[in-house]
Amino acid sequence: MNKKKQLAKNTIIIFFGKVCTQLISFFLLPLYTGYLTTSQYGKVDLITTYVTLLVPLITLELEMSIFRWLVDSRGKEKDEEKLISNNFYILTIGLLLFTILYIIVTTFWHLEYRWLILIDIIVCTLSGNFLQVARGFGRTLDYSISCIITGVTTILSNIVLIVFLGLRTDGMIISMALANGLCSLYLFLRLKLYNKINFKLKDTKLIKEMNKYSIPLIPNGVSWWIVNVSDRSIISIVLGSAANGLYAVSNKFPTILSSLLGIFNLSWSESAALHINAPDRDEFFSSVCNTIVKLFTSLGVGMIACMPFVFPVLINIKYDEAFYYIPFLVLGSVFNVLICLYSGIYIAKKLTKQVAATSVIGAVINILVNVVLIKYIGLYAAALSTTISYFAMMVYRHIDLKKYIKLKFEKNLLIKTILIYTLAIICYYQRNIYLDIICLIIVVVYCFLLNKDFIFVTIKDLKKKFIK
Repeated sequence: MNKKKQLAKNTIIIFFGKVCTQLISFFLLPLYTGYLTTSQYGKVDLITTYVTLLVPLITLELEMSIFRWLVDSRGKEKDEEKLISNNFYILTIGLLLFTILYIIVTTFWHLEYRWLILIDIIVCTLSGNFLQVARGFGRTLDYSISCIITGVTTILSNIVLIVFLGLRTDGMIISMALANGLCSLYLFLRLKLYNKINFKLKDTKLIKEMNKYSIPLIPNGVSWWIVNVSDRSIISIVLGSAANGLYAVSNKFPTILSSLLGIFNLSWSESAALHINAPDRDEFFSSVCNTIVKLFTSLGVGMIACMPFVFPVLINIKYDEAFYYIPFLVLGSVFNVLICLYSGIYIAKKLTKQVAATSVIGAVINILVNVVLIKYIGLYAAALSTTISYFAMMVYRHIDLKKYIKLKFEKNLLIKTILIYTLAIICYYQRNIYLDIICLIIVVVYCFLLNKDFIFVTIKDLKKKFIK
């Protein structure tokens, strides 16, 4: 199959699954903002933040190495069994050691929702690992189904626990555990992982090779956590959990963009790994990068233009202040598009140390800007620190990647992007309905013209498949 068509096919399959989990928090915003106070929502957001930090530390980013190794071993049953067995060996040891340490620490240090958080961490670790195993096997359909299970479970359990049982904070934490637990169980049974586990196949050399690949990704994972969510910790300490609740709501909208990018990035990382040594590699990668940059910059500016109409409908009035931080966070998500595209190429070439180095730079910048400015400009400091750190990472990776691959971008794309974003952001802060309507019309026309080739090709392909 044509490289681009295979990439598109995998992206579509993953999209229909991941949209259920990645975008679920967006559709549940009216529920959360209606039933939870800003302080309660800020507290849950902080707990979720720390769970996402701990998972890669527990697994030593094992899920990334198991995915990469399984891609190279597709169709080789003995190799797959050996990889899965060693994967489970490392996973079991990691979870066991963490659980013992967690119980000891929380015995002397009081932690609210102690046991619920532990269960959350364990099931999130398992689901994250099993999802990457499914990708490694090339089982994108099973990957998507498991994501749908997670999404449906999240919706139903949140409604029951928050609305009918009134559990509020506890309900959200329990919902996360249930959703990830069912996801893990489905994949464990569907992929028949129980048939592939044999600890007699433990291979110390293989474990060292996998760790050599994945361990450099730990500072990368931690740095990404710092860039993405350390803001919450600083906000909670300096401004309080209520301010963190406001910031969490403003972050939900740009997260849609990041989630869509993450969905594409799953298939992109696989496609990049499969074709990294192809003779037309540079041409293929350049074509994909141009298409994705144009598409996601359009989605970003479109989100800013639509927000004056969408925000009042979805968000309770007590969270209105969150409106003002969204454009900065959207801009950061747009910078993140190129960061992720470059990351896929780094990982395909197994250059994980470079990935880590660039992420650490972004993390340091994020913390410095946050700490220096938060007392003076409040929540704007958190939004600005994220935008600036993403921009720095994007520029660094763009320059560094030239040593390994030649990417060509369309002329004048940068200038056009700067102009349309300047217009959209100026209109956004006026909060004038007539300006908002004019801006939306201009943005829609611009986005169509920028992506018309992609739109027409997609429509043409869909027509062919429909006729078939």
